[in-house]
Amino acid sequence: MGAPSNPGLLEKPSTPAGSTIQADVAVIGGGVIGHGIAWEAQRSGRSVVLIDDAPGSGASWAAAGMLAPVSELHYQEEGLLELMLDSSTRWPDFVAGLRAASGADPGYITTPTLAVGADAADRRALMDLRAVQQANGLTVEPLTVREARQREPLLSPAIACALDTPADHQVDPRLLVDCLRRALAGQGSCRVKGTRDEGANGRTGGGSTAVAGAVDGYSVPDKARGLLWQDGAVAGLRLAGGGTVLARETVVANGLHAAELESLPEGLHLPLRPVYGDILRLAVPRHLQPLVTSTVRGLVRGVPVYIVPRRDGTVVIGATQREDAPATAHAVSAGGVYQLLRDAQVLVPAVAELELLECTARARPGTPDNAPLLGRVPTTHGIAGQAGHVPGLIVATGFFRHGVHLTPAAAAICRDLLDGREDPRWAPFNPARFNATPAATTLFPTGRLSHQPPTKESV
Repeated sequence: MGAPSNPGLLEKPSTPAGSTIQADVAVIGGGVIGHGIAWEAQRSGRSVVLIDDAPGSGASWAAAGMLAPVSELHYQEEGLLELMLDSSTRWPDFVAGLRAASGADPGYITTPTLAVGADAADRRALMDLRAVQQANGLTVEPLTVREARQREPLLSPAIACALDTPADHQVDPRLLVDCLRRALAGQGSCRVKGTRDEGANGRTGGGSTAVAGAVDGYSVPDKARGLLWQDGAVAGLRLAGGGTVLARETVVANGLHAAELESLPEGLHLPLRPVYGDILRLAVPRHLQPLVTSTVRGLVRGVPVYIVPRRDGTVVIGATQREDAPATAHAVSAGGVYQLLRDAQVLVPAVAELELLECTARARPGTPDNAPLLGRVPTTHGIAGQAGHVPGLIVATGFFRHGVHLTPAAAAICRDLLDGREDPRWAPFNPARFNATPAATTLFPTGRLSHQPPTKESV
């Protein structure tokens, strides 16, 4: 039920070819974003299915889990800050609810983050960034090297600077996905959904949330092939294995693969690019525990590196950022591993004594402005030419470095959209903002289920 122990091993599809599963909400994509949206939708009383043939094995498997709205403020990306801060405020309640629903711990830790510079140039860069952070109302306080080493004794005495970032925390993404899967199964296993009586806001009557034909009442271990359309609205999806999922609402949250779905709305352009990252996991010998108690984010000769402690006595060191299109999807760069170990040892020399457990590489879904594609798909060709959105469809992808951190916010935003509420603050993340025209072209003919989206010619 948790993340696969071997993330390269795909789950065997369980939906026979030609079979049909029905639910209120279908979420395509089993990363942390997809799981978070599915759980939030299920908590609202809706029946939910999550479609993924290897849930939790993509970028979520490799992620370090830093919840860092302050440290992740980048030049020219200030537009993301409000969403990042909104998600940060949601984490305590999100975790409390998840612990209660799953009976497990997602590894949420609220110790502050320590930013460290290796030399004088790194110190200047961090202080310049601090000025931007302060201009945006964020708290970053300088520490003396002595103060930093009192907090973290294994820091190198040769570091040039240290700053305290109290609002930046962490969670363990692998434990988080496991908790979400437990919560989805726990809520979904009480009763099997039998009727299709509609309640308010598109919910199924009778209080049932489990879905017949889905593993644990929610999971469909298969790949999504393409969207299904009926009467100008998205009505579900086709599975690669030949089955069908019918749903009142479909959420596209499958990261880089979103743009590969067949039968997307005409004109919708999802410009996702893979940004690969190498990340390491190491065991800390007992005599060195804890290596660090807080997340340490450093600059070493201008190159970022971080060390994230886990409660189980391991640390995560990451992460490179490359767009080199490796020969195989999960290939780890030898140069990346060398760089991470070299730079981490500059900040914490004892890293040389750790046991290397795992080297992982995954691709993060990036967009041209490094902001997510999140929301309904707008259209200017609705009924009688009225502006509106494509019915039955929500897009939630392109989260790049921020997928774990933005999970509570993305889940809440999608739940609001399911309930018919749209917050204008999130309009800049409109998933159609990169279209050649301002809105996707969709008309509303009537008819039976179709594999193709409606076009002007189909009316």
